[in-house]
Amino acid sequence: MGVEDQDMRVRWGLWVPNPGCHPRAAAPSSPVRGRPRARRPGPLAESARAAAPGCPPAGYAPVPASALGPPVNAEGYFVGQIHGDLYWVTDSAYQAMFLTTKDGVVIVDAPATIGHNLLRAINAVTQANGRPSKVTHQIYSHSHSDHIGASVIFGPDVVRIGHRECRTLLLRDDDPNRPAPTVTFQDRYTLTVGGQRLDLVYHGPNHTPDTIFVWAPEQQTLMLVDVFFPGWVPWKQLAVSQDIPDWIKAQDIAMSYPWQTLVAGHLGRLGTRADAEVQIAYVADLLAGARATVNTLDPTPFFKQNNAWAIYKAYLDAASAQIAAPVTEKYLGKLAAADVFTVDNAFTVFEFSVREDGGMQGPFGIHP
Repeated sequence: MGVEDQDMRVRWGLWVPNPGCHPRAAAPSSPVRGRPRARRPGPLAESARAAAPGCPPAGYAPVPASALGPPVNAEGYFVGQIHGDLYWVTDSAYQAMFLTTKDGVVIVDAPATIGHNLLRAINAVTQANGRPSKVTHQIYSHSHSDHIGASVIFGPDVVRIGHRECRTLLLRDDDPNRPAPTVTFQDRYTLTVGGQRLDLVYHGPNHTPDTIFVWAPEQQTLMLVDVFFPGWVPWKQLAVSQDIPDWIKAQDIAMSYPWQTLVAGHLGRLGTRADAEVQIAYVADLLAGARATVNTLDPTPFFKQNNAWAIYKAYLDAASAQIAAPVTEKYLGKLAAADVFTVDNAFTVFEFSVREDGGMQGPFGIHP
């Protein structure tokens, strides 16, 4: 096993097990690779290399092979065809999507960790299919810098499109790497470039106040960022989403689209409807556990002190642990990182979806 083989197992701090831990997952789409070049290690690679090569850090369960995507190339990215002229690119931590047309390229998002590899991926694809490589339009899924922080690399002449609230937030942030969209909409916008169509739809706040659904009807592909995490549990505290009830609702809205392929914005592979259904079940199990816990957890032991914040912390920690225990056990081996973030996700469901927004205060309800 060569140094490069070992290096390919650590990508942006995500562990890719070797055959001694788990078999490699098959690539879900047709690769289009850029020219070989010595790759720059990801920002988390050094901490990842500190553990045993190819195996998960001590204390966490191995990542199921089904959660993993295709390996990145020597430059640190993978680009693959979804259907027709629609492609996706990943560094195994983040994802973008782009559409090649006879009049130029339309790209959705620009994660900073992928950065200039977006241009390399586009060049590799357009050299192969004969389409223009110039990015003429960019769509923002939402305003967060981790997903659009490399937008500046496309230059000032790109037509940038986003929700009205996205423009408001980006003007507030005043980040030169994230120019505010010049074309905005409130409910729906259809973008047609070179005979290719993308529908941009706003269904209300969920992860952020400005998150939109990007629907490619011809390719039956939906891009929805920070809502689904194919093969994995949702990131910490349900992706630190700002509206938890509507984030949960967004899962069901997504399922109302007849998509066959999901670009979720994170991690190393595309999503399927089966992936979405597993996550919906995971969140439903957290909700059921939270509703039971708010009515059954005895808070009396936590009041044996005069520190109000410590009382609430002990109560919330105990509730989160009680909710998470059976859910973690159920999804270990089915969803990656079930043992990493389920306690955090349980807290978020309990505190926001059930207690604060759901009105179930349990022992902290109306005093008799």
